[in-house]
Amino acid sequence: MEQKAAAKAKAPKRSQFSGMSKALVRRETISAYLFLLPSLFFFVGFVVVPMFICLIYSFFNMGLDSTSTTFAGLSNYVRMFQDPVFIRGFWNTVLIVVVSVPAVTAFSLWVSSAIYQMKPAVRSFFRCVFYLPVVTGSVAVTVVWKWMFNPYNGLLNQMFNTVGFDWLGNTKTAIWCIIMILFTTSIGQPIVLYVAALGNVDQSLVEAAQVDGATKLQVFWKIKWPQIMPTTLYILIITTINSFQCFALIQLLTSGGPSNSTSTIMYYIFYMVYRYNDFGYANAMGVVLAIIIAIFSAIQFKVTKTDN
Repeated sequence: MEQKAAAKAKAPKRSQFSGMSKALVRRETISAYLFLLPSLFFFVGFVVVPMFICLIYSFFNMGLDSTSTTFAGLSNYVRMFQDPVFIRGFWNTVLIVVVSVPAVTAFSLWVSSAIYQMKPAVRSFFRCVFYLPVVTGSVAVTVVWKWMFNPYNGLLNQMFNTVGFDWLGNTKTAIWCIIMILFTTSIGQPIVLYVAALGNVDQSLVEAAQVDGATKLQVFWKIKWPQIMPTTLYILIITTINSFQCFALIQLLTSGGPSNSTSTIMYYIFYMVYRYNDFGYANAMGVVLAIIIAIFSAIQFKVTKTDN
């Protein structure tokens, strides 16, 4: 009995979850954090710290040179919600997100489902075609679209026989042109992700459902959709963030016009910094934009209800 007790006392303590000794778990944990340290360093230095600096600067009236900095308290935030240009930019931003995010997600899923049924070579070809705008410079893509929207020589006016109509200079059509361009440049990555996700669906469950007489819609909704839900959540979040941060298209095509009809929060932040040197006010808008993105992302997490 004493020998058994001594042997039990000398035995290494093991985790109740993994069965490994605490020393081994500690070494593996330290190794994991050491591998993560470079990325963590850059994340803290270039994301977390600037976020706190932005929050602090939002309570000051200051320019980029910081020569005349005065404490403003909440005046920047009060001013923001009394600023008609900011309010217009806010609603334009919400419109872009509400229209483009569901459209990009639904269209990408539909195209991916069609592509996945094709032969591997054809599937790779179409993935390349749809992903090409993602790797192409945004300036080059914007220049092509600007030519297409040209009032006199543009392709759209030639197609619809509306020569002379200024798509980007009309307050009713300009924002929809921006949304259309954003849509075409945003579907590449979701399509590639969805094709990969569909390839990871458990085919045994699909075949079993088909044997039981399930329709294609039932197979998709009951079997495929739950398995690609994590990918859908990721696509929703990245598409939402990209839509909120839409800037290059607006800067190169309309500069927020006409009459601020295409101005967004992101563009207005840039405008206030580099046109009026109002750095404190721009930081306050940045804080509000970050909060809005966080709220939209939280809603998406809640609606999708995925544990992955």
